[in-house]
Amino acid sequence: MDLRLPRPRGRLVAAAAAVAVLVGGGVWAALPDDAPAVRHTEYRLTLPESPDDVGDGGGGNGGDGGDTVRIDTSYFTAGDPGTRRPAVLLGHGFGGSKADLRGQAEELARSGYAVLTWSARGFGASTGRIGMNDPDREVADVSALIDWLAKRPEVRLDGEGDPRVGVAGASYGGAVSLLAAGYDERVDAVAPRITYWDLSQALFPDGVFKELWTGIFFTTGSTVAGDGAPTAGPVSERAGCGRFTTELCEMYERVAVAGEPDQEARELLRERSPVAVADRIDVPALIVQGRSDSLFPLGHADAMAKAIRSNGAPVAVEWIAGGHDGGPSEDERLDDRTRAWFDRHLKDEKGTDTGPAFRVTRTGGMDTTDGETRLRAATAERYPGLASGGRTVELRGRGQTFANPAGGGPPAVSAVPGLSAAGGGLSDLGIGLSVDYPGQHARFESAPLPEAVQVTGAPSVRVEVTSSSGEAVLFAKVYDVGPDGRQVLPSQLVAPLRVTGAGEGRSVEVRLPAIDHRFEAGHRMRVVFSATDLAYASPVEPAAYTVSLAEDGLSVPTAPGLSVEAAGTPWWVWGMPAAGAAAAAALLLTGRRRRTAPAT
Repeated sequence: MDLRLPRPRGRLVAAAAAVAVLVGGGVWAALPDDAPAVRHTEYRLTLPESPDDVGDGGGGNGGDGGDTVRIDTSYFTAGDPGTRRPAVLLGHGFGGSKADLRGQAEELARSGYAVLTWSARGFGASTGRIGMNDPDREVADVSALIDWLAKRPEVRLDGEGDPRVGVAGASYGGAVSLLAAGYDERVDAVAPRITYWDLSQALFPDGVFKELWTGIFFTTGSTVAGDGAPTAGPVSERAGCGRFTTELCEMYERVAVAGEPDQEARELLRERSPVAVADRIDVPALIVQGRSDSLFPLGHADAMAKAIRSNGAPVAVEWIAGGHDGGPSEDERLDDRTRAWFDRHLKDEKGTDTGPAFRVTRTGGMDTTDGETRLRAATAERYPGLASGGRTVELRGRGQTFANPAGGGPPAVSAVPGLSAAGGGLSDLGIGLSVDYPGQHARFESAPLPEAVQVTGAPSVRVEVTSSSGEAVLFAKVYDVGPDGRQVLPSQLVAPLRVTGAGEGRSVEVRLPAIDHRFEAGHRMRVVFSATDLAYASPVEPAAYTVSLAEDGLSVPTAPGLSVEAAGTPWWVWGMPAAGAAAAAALLLTGRRRRTAPAT
């Protein structure tokens, strides 16, 4: 049976369809934006500099004359001002200010929240000195902001002085959201992104000084305030201390000179970390961590998820492709998920879909139409942790002796803040930037893999370590080595470890960096132990290290419960038919006009 339409009617139908597409698109584009207008107000709150000082907490003059700080805030609401709604506090990243959060704050306000942003002490137009989320200062400031919200007529209350409130933020702001939940029982939900659980472990992992990242922190905090605002509180006379409190400045100088942290430094940073109140954080938490993040790697998200879940609170974990080392932005999607999380746990909208219990973003090459990195997701109904579905990959290699060079140089290269913004993403595309110098490392390899292995979590290996000095500082990593010998370091990550008591040899279980990486069939896994790394401080005294396999296998987690979502449909799949229909309509109409026009 011939289903083709007669020619004249076929043209008319095609033209009508094209016009319908165009008219429909025009109507959609012309629809008015019915989103409510956002009301935005600036407030400067005067708060005590420390618990020993007296302030009125509401913008007054500091009570009896104690030292005070000025906290710069912005308040956003929309819709009926007579309707009470939950509140959200948004914290900014280190080196930023409340200005960075305006877009997200306005979207949350349009969605029915009262939103308060603020510049933390020492940033933006806020005065005071940076205490790195000191419970007596920055965290106390958040409680004062909650007090202020409780007095607003637009904010929903759970009790007198107790607003329904969630706290969200990235990095520095993410940590203060967790700390606020631990110190203030009025916090009802949190959504931290790419932040730390234990700052001492982040900057001094396993007792090794993370020299470059720590230096960036203190350099950033040593510049003048963003708007030239004066600081308040105790002022350090030390050069280079900038806006930091004296105790933090002294700690950094002591560690930087020694090249390793002391117990006092570790305790100082730990007490300003969420881990210090781990047993008191019991509110719903949406935890987002970056796969390309040598500052706060995935292990921090793992620790916070386990602790908060053990306290009985619901937890969802997401690993994004980016992080502090760069990568594709997923901010818009993450903002939407944060809003859904708060809709569920602050507005009590039980039917709201808050997403999977675990989600990891994976990169899948470049989109040839726009040059953007293609992103796909794998999800699971429960968070698998870092050791789920372990399998053993046999390693080969004899014991190897190598040198820690005098002065610690030249150092191997792995994660380099700034440079890794490119390298962390390129490793997903099979491009490596790392360097290991001959004579300064040991390596062990698998045979070519008979099938592809998707590693999701932290591999581990047991080795025997001997040091001529009695102690060894090592940097462990696992490479993906192709059939051509080219090696790629997933996300440019290494795991530092300090091995003491190694004069006569010591067996240690080494947990390698947590990654999400696919090793293709025919590729090999290469485990390397290097004596140096550019991002970390190494001992300056020369030493000889020997590393050998204590067990033959590398244990790799595979998270078998993950299911991979289908790739998103590119715009041209739906856009090209519409464009083709429009072009066909134009050809048909202009063709008809040409037939009735006089010949040239």
